Amino acid sequence: MRPTTISAFLCLLCGAAALLGVTVVADDPYRFLTWTVTYGTAYPLGVPQQVILINKQFPGPSLDCVTNDNIVLNVVNLLDEPFLLTWNGIKQRKNSWQDGVLGTNCPIPPSGNYTYNFQPKDQIGTFTYFPSTAMHRAAGGYGPLNVRQRSVIPVPYDPPSGEFSLLIGDWYKAGHKSLRQTLDSGKPLPFPDGLLINGIPQSFSFSGDEGKTYLFRVSNVGLSLSFNFRIQGHKMKLVEIEGSHTIQNIYDSIDIHVGQSISVLVTLDQPSKDYYILASSRFTQTVLTAAAILHYKDSKSPVSGQIPSAPLFSGDWSMIQARTFKWNLTANAARPNPQGSYKYGNVTISKSLNFASSAPVINGKQRYAVNGVSFVVPDTPLKLADNFNIPGVFTFDSIPSVLTNGPAILGTPVLRTNLHDFVEIVFQNSENMLHSWHLDGYDFWVVGYGEGQWTSSYRNDYNLVDAVARHTIQVYPNGWSAILVSLDNQGMWNVRSAMWGRQYLGQQFYFRVWTQVKSYANEYDIPTNALLCGKATGLVRP
Repeated sequence: MRPTTISAFLCLLCGAAALLGVTVVADDPYRFLTWTVTYGTAYPLGVPQQVILINKQFPGPSLDCVTNDNIVLNVVNLLDEPFLLTWNGIKQRKNSWQDGVLGTNCPIPPSGNYTYNFQPKDQIGTFTYFPSTAMHRAAGGYGPLNVRQRSVIPVPYDPPSGEFSLLIGDWYKAGHKSLRQTLDSGKPLPFPDGLLINGIPQSFSFSGDEGKTYLFRVSNVGLSLSFNFRIQGHKMKLVEIEGSHTIQNIYDSIDIHVGQSISVLVTLDQPSKDYYILASSRFTQTVLTAAAILHYKDSKSPVSGQIPSAPLFSGDWSMIQARTFKWNLTANAARPNPQGSYKYGNVTISKSLNFASSAPVINGKQRYAVNGVSFVVPDTPLKLADNFNIPGVFTFDSIPSVLTNGPAILGTPVLRTNLHDFVEIVFQNSENMLHSWHLDGYDFWVVGYGEGQWTSSYRNDYNLVDAVARHTIQVYPNGWSAILVSLDNQGMWNVRSAMWGRQYLGQQFYFRVWTQVKSYANEYDIPTNALLCGKATGLVRP
């Protein structure tokens, strides 16, 4: 066969793979997928609601891949509004163009499509995807994103007999457009109407064989509420948090906050019957609970017995538990080297940043802010404006990097940082509710939690040895959380509240991680298929 014929055959093979959604075998295989986004009707809380479907599924399909796979995913938007998906916890190495938030990407217009092309580079673990536009997240469109290890990289536990993804979060009977109107009118979101497990509040069943061990991947895909997760009569061995293998402590129940994911091993070592799987809201006066079923395959007995209660309304209990989450320094990372090979505690901090959340009223409407600046999303993505040198879209360094006491203002701030800065970030919470913060493009070491106002003396208590690395961090009521992060991923990256109503009303900003050295070793060029909108409409890609 001639070389030109071989090339044509390979192109035909890849095209067929794209249509069939199968893997092309190579050093870093390609996975071609097409997802069609539509509205549909579901009954999450017993009443008919308009939900967002992906390939006719609610929740959406599981995106399962292997470390370094090339994901080529064509999203077709058949909604009546612009739409984007973001890949929660995927670092998008050198490739913030694929991050799928309004600061980096133009939304996909109705009846339009966009093909994401990205790698879960050097990652293993439990992640999710969800809509980043408007309040679409309140209507569904989310799903599990599981990145498995390559065959040459062992994980620190025996292969389970099976695994289950549990997408748990709060839910409203009101539609996403109604919730958006509430926020646009200057009012906060009301208290949710219920909790869901994989799209329903009760009776979802997970089946396994007596005596065998299963991996449960549990993610908080809600809008605002933390929950406590537990399984009646069973212990849970924590093995992974958001891409980091952990010391394998045993827990009766675990608190999981908005945007976070964990993996636990559960052995079916009880008498053969059915057992409750429970999630209950935390830090709320009204407690919402969702229940699923752990079904032993030869069981003939329905669930019975005492339902395990959630821990008391206590931030202290939750904070103490969070401090027990430790990085497994000897476990392999996605590359063939231990997770603890990078001694983060010995690196000199090049910059310290303090960010305080607040809930100001601006121009008579409820807003949320970071250090007194409430973010306004422009029509032109910040990444496009930066790439094309378009003025007037955002302002550099217009958000203070220390706490301020002045009145809150509206703005579109981008905080400049240098590539390879090693940064300390302290999130301060002066409100009587728990907050949850997410950083795109990175994971970070969670080195400390505390009550009250953070001071530099708390650095003496930081965990500088085996703090777990993750992408979303909770900040307890009237408390603080401290992280360390190596800014080694060039791009424009979103720092936001994971609590979506707060994000929507301004509790977010962007890091621009930059170097003057132009190199593909640092960042890829703008994609040839990048959508152009706002002030970038009609421009020619360089």
